[in-house]
Amino acid sequence: MGAEPLRLALAALKTAGVHYLLATALAVEAAVLHNFVWHERYTWADRGSVTLGETLRRLLKFHVANGAVSLVGNVGLMRVLVGTAHLQYLLANMIAIAACGVANFLLGDRLVFKISGCGLKVNTP
Repeated sequence: MGAEPLRLALAALKTAGVHYLLATALAVEAAVLHNFVWHERYTWADRGSVTLGETLRRLLKFHVANGAVSLVGNVGLMRVLVGTAHLQYLLANMIAIAACGVANFLLGDRLVFKISGCGLKVNTP
């Protein structure tokens, strides 16, 4: 879900002359924010936040969990795949996104958007 915004941001930053590791970190942050909104609205809408405070706490947890995995995983893998293995940066980025995806989904499901109490909270539009 955040792969395309990440790839677009990465390509734009690289085209602007930003070093591939800094471009990766900035693109990952854009994708993390995009993913949080998407997950809040669609993926785990049945576990939606009720208050602004709840949403902000969830955003902080999302950044600590998914953001950390995405940032460390993507930058680390890009360093190895581009810097050492000399893969093209967009191909390397696709590999990094896939490698981090499963961990991020599990963290989102079990930590960030976990069901609290004895029932589901339903987010009604």
